[in-house]
Amino acid sequence: MAASRIVIENCAIATVDAHDTEYPTGHVVVADHLIESVGPGRAPAGLADVVRRIDGTGHLATPGLVNTHHHFYQWITRGLATDHHLFDWLVALYPTWARLDEQMVRAAARGSLAMMARGGVTTAMDHHYVYPRGSGDLSGAIIGAAGDMGVRFTLARGSMDRGRSDGGLPPDFAVETLDGALAATEETIDTHHDPSFDAMTQIAVAPCSPFSVSTQLLRQGAELARRKGVRLHTHGSETVEEEQFCRELFGLGPTDYLESTGWLGPDVWMAHCIHMDDADIAAFARTGTGVAHCPSSNARLGAGIARVPDLLAAGVPVGLGVDGTASNEAGELHTELRNALLVNRLGPRREAALTARQALRLGTYGGAQVLGRADGIGSLEAGKLADLVLWRLDTLAHASIADPVAALVLGAAAPVTLSLVNGRPIVEDNRLTTVDEDAIARETRTEAQRLARADSRTS
Repeated sequence: MAASRIVIENCAIATVDAHDTEYPTGHVVVADHLIESVGPGRAPAGLADVVRRIDGTGHLATPGLVNTHHHFYQWITRGLATDHHLFDWLVALYPTWARLDEQMVRAAARGSLAMMARGGVTTAMDHHYVYPRGSGDLSGAIIGAAGDMGVRFTLARGSMDRGRSDGGLPPDFAVETLDGALAATEETIDTHHDPSFDAMTQIAVAPCSPFSVSTQLLRQGAELARRKGVRLHTHGSETVEEEQFCRELFGLGPTDYLESTGWLGPDVWMAHCIHMDDADIAAFARTGTGVAHCPSSNARLGAGIARVPDLLAAGVPVGLGVDGTASNEAGELHTELRNALLVNRLGPRREAALTARQALRLGTYGGAQVLGRADGIGSLEAGKLADLVLWRLDTLAHASIADPVAALVLGAAAPVTLSLVNGRPIVEDNRLTTVDEDAIARETRTEAQRLARADSRTS
């Protein structure tokens, strides 16, 4: 059967391939769900079965953005506890999150996904770890929302089994049992994980953090993930308080503790990784452990500045994450390109910390590496999956910026003229094509208000 082709021409292109190949004006040809060709000038003549031809004049084409850390449910608890550090912020919000139900989680997932997709994200992930008793099929609700949106998706099926009575931060009624968490995680993998090259849904094993899960859950979670052939995700080295917690409880820093439980390796990525010394970075580099860098959330919670230039220099895979929107109310990954560059220039390397192109790589190919999907996404190359974004750069906000990559990274948020996932449009002219944005806005407001009422009745 002949392939249906989409041809994009006359645009600047940043391929983010191994050589950082760029074209001031070039073309991309998509055949069904794959990229058929990328190159300078116009597309080859005589292409058959062209169903759409797009003039990309004034635009930049890039790989779709890849989000490597998020908590979708927080979309309906934005704007709370705005002046807290992480531990106090969690203590303030855990009781509210423990009131979540399936309807709330579905609405929050739709809101989070819509905001990211409209801003150029083609591969999303959600680290969901709050499973209140009797709350319904929360994992199914999240996966269904991603399917409706049309984005590529990884659900990091999280868990917590260390409640306050066991020395953890969450209230006891917000945690699962060890056996219950492991069984539910395995069932989620068996039901939803697709290991194929062009998979739209994948599952990772993701106990929440050293201060909310038992050592047994970490160890047995790692064993489960490797038995099932899926990736592992958790939080690590986010705050100085976490460092103190691990040393007091386990006699080890976070990296050494997590390594002792099987949680370093090329199939592992961790969120934040701010408070790491040279030995920690060397351990990540030695084992191939990846990092999800979340600059806006780190700043919002006053957690610190991750050593991203040092991680990259050591060869550690690094991607970008939005993090939950209770600590990053914008919920947009493309703003993290800019913030990653700016925040890291406040560190010791100053203006030499990151370039605009390194920031773009973090948000595309780096994220694909972290999620274990660099063979199919993260760069514009023939044979890869057709996940790409066409950014408009000829409006007032960007038209006088000489370098299109700098315009995208350092300028105002660029409108998305077209976003393709698997060759299918999910955004056209800065509007979602697969869902009703206005209906999602109404739905999320309703569910946020319902959660607030439920929390006020039980507080």
